[in-house]
Amino acid sequence: MPEYGPQPVERQLPTEEARDLLDLVREMARREVRPTVDADEEAGRFPRDTFRQLSASGLLGLPYPSEYGGGDQPYEVYLQVLEELAHASLTVGLGTSVHTLSCHALAEFGSKEQRSARLPDMLGGGTLGAYCLSEPTSGSDAASLRTKARRDGDEWVIEGTKAWITHGGIADFYTVLARTGEAGPRGITAFLVPGDAPGLTFAAPERKMGMRGSPTAQVHFDGVRLPEHNRVGEEGQGFAIALSALASGRLGIAACAVGLAQAALDEALRYLHQRRQFGRPLADFQGLHFMVADMATQIEAGRSLLLTAARLRDSGRPFARQAAMAKLHCTDAAMRVTTDAVQLLGGYGYTTDFPLERHMREAKVLQIVEGTNQIQRLVIARDLLGPEEG
Repeated sequence: MPEYGPQPVERQLPTEEARDLLDLVREMARREVRPTVDADEEAGRFPRDTFRQLSASGLLGLPYPSEYGGGDQPYEVYLQVLEELAHASLTVGLGTSVHTLSCHALAEFGSKEQRSARLPDMLGGGTLGAYCLSEPTSGSDAASLRTKARRDGDEWVIEGTKAWITHGGIADFYTVLARTGEAGPRGITAFLVPGDAPGLTFAAPERKMGMRGSPTAQVHFDGVRLPEHNRVGEEGQGFAIALSALASGRLGIAACAVGLAQAALDEALRYLHQRRQFGRPLADFQGLHFMVADMATQIEAGRSLLLTAARLRDSGRPFARQAAMAKLHCTDAAMRVTTDAVQLLGGYGYTTDFPLERHMREAKVLQIVEGTNQIQRLVIARDLLGPEEG
């Protein structure tokens, strides 16, 4: 008898070590992540123990140097790990991507002393990070942020509010962008803020339509004092640091979108083989063949696009436009695929008896985070045409 339903994704992995790593992640996702995801999401419960296991296994620092506790893995491999995690749980996949984004500033722009002192705990010490750029009045227009950091003797004092912060209230450290000078992008500086810093408080988590197991909250800075060595990079370099991190972070979101879409397609394929109508399995009906063919093509195109961008990054070549393209295509595809998957199951797709209604709700946020898809179109067009005049 043939084996019906979804087949394992054919991976493009450069080494035997990378293949072993993906096998480890796939088994961990099957054994540790997938069994609890439905209950965690329904209860709004963050799976912190899962992230401790990921950290202990070296999976929270994969693209960073082993000198500081990282995994020395290229982005081509790291993104496929994210896809596997998001296939099992978008909360876990996206949380891993956010943590990696939170480490970027220190790993790429911190001094050697800062990296040696702090990165090992951030990459493999069981801690969890958050990234604080957006504010209540500055989302897409990130350069207009208002949170301020002023010097007071040998310290910095931060005042303001950040919004839509994944892991807000539960993170162990926060990478924070704050204004230290003139208006606009040149007056922004990056800081590393401990999660238990005096003056750091949090609003109640947002009540979201999806990803309820992943807390998203406002973060308030009420006179948070930091020593000079908590500044990351040069004063006024923060916006450049933020853009550098976001280009890589968009690839992480694209990989999560592909994993989510693949999970929805896999669930739909299983159902089409099991469900019978008019005396035949639904898998026999040509009209449904066309739907699953389109879904699979969108997923595979997105996977190829994000891995192409990853290889550009790994080779040290410009990749921001391709990262924006990957984020745009993969998240739009995830929205279409999850919607079609619900349709394929009919009424059952609309119930919580199957995970597809959750996948559909989760897919929507991926078109918004790390820059809305309208912003991705601006990034792509400006790279092709040059900046607007005037």
